[in-house]
Amino acid sequence: MRLSVRQALDQGTKLLEHGAIGSPRLTAEVLLCHALGRDKSFLYAHGEDELPELAWIHFGRYLHERLQGRPTQYITKTQEWYGRPFRVTPHVLIPRPETEHVIEVALARTPRRGRSLDIGCGSGAIGITWQLETGCPTFLSDISLPALGVAATNARSLRAQAGFVACDLAAAFAPRAFEIVLSNPPYIPEPERETLQREVRDFEPALALFGGPTGIEIYSRLIAGAERILTPGGWLVMEIGYQAQSRVLAMLTPGRWRAAETAHDLAGWPRVVSAQYCP
Repeated sequence: MRLSVRQALDQGTKLLEHGAIGSPRLTAEVLLCHALGRDKSFLYAHGEDELPELAWIHFGRYLHERLQGRPTQYITKTQEWYGRPFRVTPHVLIPRPETEHVIEVALARTPRRGRSLDIGCGSGAIGITWQLETGCPTFLSDISLPALGVAATNARSLRAQAGFVACDLAAAFAPRAFEIVLSNPPYIPEPERETLQREVRDFEPALALFGGPTGIEIYSRLIAGAERILTPGGWLVMEIGYQAQSRVLAMLTPGRWRAAETAHDLAGWPRVVSAQYCP
């Protein structure tokens, strides 16, 4: 017997509840919308409609994948970030809402002009959003070629004007090439790997997650690279781990950096460090 849209949604919700998946109703809605190719309003306006067989097959597969731990965003291949849809794949970190503070701090503290670089761009969420919000000439770099491919796809779909360079941090760029450097580098300490949710640990790219034994190793290289490629008076804005604030601030040597500040996220954790390069 065929199920209605409402019945399929109810069954999917129960399966996710029994599987201890967070936000089971919302997740079931998202996955059913994806299976149908419709938005959420359709589910409730057409709840008594018979669910097409192909949609039921897709919905069942999506539920199975989610129950196995695969993040919803990798199933739908989409994550909304700063009000825009970004394509995401297992080659890139899923952009978190907290990372939007990087954009907010940059908009508040930097002059919103000049050449800009997003280091370790992943999906391109930071760099593409910055370019669209400011119109600044923007480049995005990543050591992962597949990640750069995802970022380039997002730039095309969102009509952002950006360049893409494959390199380790800022290694490929000339001295004094930029006025603004933005970054969300990998900063989870390697020993914390086993404490992470399985959705993160088993599915998101380790290259984008782990920052070394203490989680701050990459910041010394990132800051040194920024000192080389920033123009005097340029700005560095970067996300940090929740325990890294004091150690990262200590790397911003007085006499080379000024006006270093930490912005906290909505939960009160230190989230973004910004500073001006003044050698």
